[in-house]
Amino acid sequence: MQLPSPRYDQSQVLVIGDVMLDRYWVGETSRISPEAPVPVVKVNTTDDRAGGAGNVALNIAALGAAASLVSVVGRDEAAEVLRGQLGAAGILTDFQVSVDKPTITKLRVMSRHQQLIRMDFEQSFGPDDCSKFADKARQLLSGAGVMVLSDYAKGSLANCQALIAAAREQQVPVLVDPKGSDFSRYRGATLLTPNIHELEIVVGACPTEQVLVDKASQLMQELELSALLVTRGEHGMTLLRPNQPELHLPARAREVFDVTGAGDTVIAVLASSLAAGYSLPEATGLANVAAGIVVGKLGTATISGPELRRAVGMERGVERGVVSVDQLLIALEEVRQQGEKVVFTNGCFDIIHAGHVGYLEQAREQGHRLVVAINSDESVSRLKGPSRPINPVERRMAVLAGLEAVDWVISFSDDTPEELLRLIKPDVLVKGGDYSETEVVGWEIVKAYGGEVAVLNFYENCSTTGIIEKIHETS
Repeated sequence: MQLPSPRYDQSQVLVIGDVMLDRYWVGETSRISPEAPVPVVKVNTTDDRAGGAGNVALNIAALGAAASLVSVVGRDEAAEVLRGQLGAAGILTDFQVSVDKPTITKLRVMSRHQQLIRMDFEQSFGPDDCSKFADKARQLLSGAGVMVLSDYAKGSLANCQALIAAAREQQVPVLVDPKGSDFSRYRGATLLTPNIHELEIVVGACPTEQVLVDKASQLMQELELSALLVTRGEHGMTLLRPNQPELHLPARAREVFDVTGAGDTVIAVLASSLAAGYSLPEATGLANVAAGIVVGKLGTATISGPELRRAVGMERGVERGVVSVDQLLIALEEVRQQGEKVVFTNGCFDIIHAGHVGYLEQAREQGHRLVVAINSDESVSRLKGPSRPINPVERRMAVLAGLEAVDWVISFSDDTPEELLRLIKPDVLVKGGDYSETEVVGWEIVKAYGGEVAVLNFYENCSTTGIIEKIHETS
């Protein structure tokens, strides 16, 4: 399956569920306590992160989508920390405040990238603590493309049916990250995302693929689900839909460092992708790539839209070489985040000669990355005459892509690269020849957004026309 380059700026997702504060105390250990056989941690760093439904919302916001969050917190300092962090990420929070229970907080003591102990501060919420959830959901659903129920079995989703009914009234898909042994609470949802252990608690052991498919199919029928996505750790994930063949995606992680919050990332990418209009298989593929990234990070983590697009781009092989416009834009977004300077040049490059090689090396020296745009065959014929090009565009691009100085090669069919310049917005536009700056095609486009224009000299006695004329003479 060819994954799309995901864009989430038009996605809006409503998240409802159990929010918590993940608190980390980090320090060095160099001795054992004289009071008990436990390590002594000298804490030198503290870190607070939104967890649970809060982490789902943060993942959605990091992707570039709009996120709203409905949850319940206590009247305490942890709630204020959550409001501050989530608000800073642009997330609209609508919290119901419990009068007698604290904000759920999980404290982890870390040393040398290892958890030594986790302490949970929590009390399960009751119906009174989340009595306003359905009303809050109805108010926020009108602008949402997808609703996520993030269930951590802390009590805030005791009345899932009212929330699912509210979403169905407005024809908004409902995605559920489930917990517990009774999935009937989620009847009528669009998609459930249990891990394999959670699924087996409900349906029994699934020792073979066929047993998994059969039991999952029966569960979907009983609960009136449109789909079931089972995450399976090192075995990847499997998407199951009624009357359709299962879609199995292998795990993408190169190194598993910490699985904390990986399920939050999966459902966040699924929801954002569906809200953006991608198909369920495409959304699943993107979520699988995202999961492979996030498990390589420490603690409750998110991934950004550019990070995901770069990972998808690497699968397409766009680290360098011949690319499409979409692939190039993904690659440039990543290098610009690293502060790298993008150089652009263009030409026919019909027969690559020493002059071209020297010129391209000089062009690359103007920045960090070099994009070479070459005229299509039809464009070359219009500019050079019906006998040109000598080499078709695929061969010209292949040769250019093999040069050390060149990062990306792209073709264009117009007579000038002006449309490409408007899209790419290079930091430096380079042209070779005896030109003034204002004679370079596209100079005014580049100057308008603050870019530079550079004119480099071609090597003397090196030209494609001269090479062709000499071949004719010798023949």
